[in-house]
Amino acid sequence: MVKLDVITTRGGDGGETSLGDGSRVRKDDRRIAAMGAVDEANAALGLLRLHLAGETALDTLLGRVQNDLFDLGADLCVPGEGGARLRLPAARVTALEAAQAEIAADLPPLTSFILPGGTPGAATAHLARTIARRAERETVALAAVEALNPEVLRYLNRLSDLLFQLSRRLNDSGRADVLWVPGGS
Repeated sequence: MVKLDVITTRGGDGGETSLGDGSRVRKDDRRIAAMGAVDEANAALGLLRLHLAGETALDTLLGRVQNDLFDLGADLCVPGEGGARLRLPAARVTALEAAQAEIAADLPPLTSFILPGGTPGAATAHLARTIARRAERETVALAAVEALNPEVLRYLNRLSDLLFQLSRRLNDSGRADVLWVPGGS
């Protein structure tokens, strides 16, 4: 269990922060950017959960995803192999794929691109999806210069798919989707 007695350490006042292995990096380091974007995605999921009144199964799913993202952030926090450090396992990617497929099974096929919006829950799911995509881009940029657990990238890619399908589910199973109209009429 983690015990945090002191939140304000002043250790980052000079623009640096500590990684999980104790090394220090600038706060604009690619690793910190990826971790920050994952943290933002997690916060957006917390906001999305506020729109799930009565949707116990979806709330439970998103609670699990939030925990996964915390584990994913811990994985990113330790450069290299990390020894016995927490690493996101492939089983979490598989679980996310299964959840996404279950949500998608009840949705009508898409006949158009859709615009972010519709119900408050769907709009929030779209926002979380775009933040997850940014987290994925930041993590891809980090992976271009440092070795990472490949499950991290797979998970972030699947997460945005899940959130897209979830937005449709929250739009009355696709019936309230806002369809794209070429030319914007």
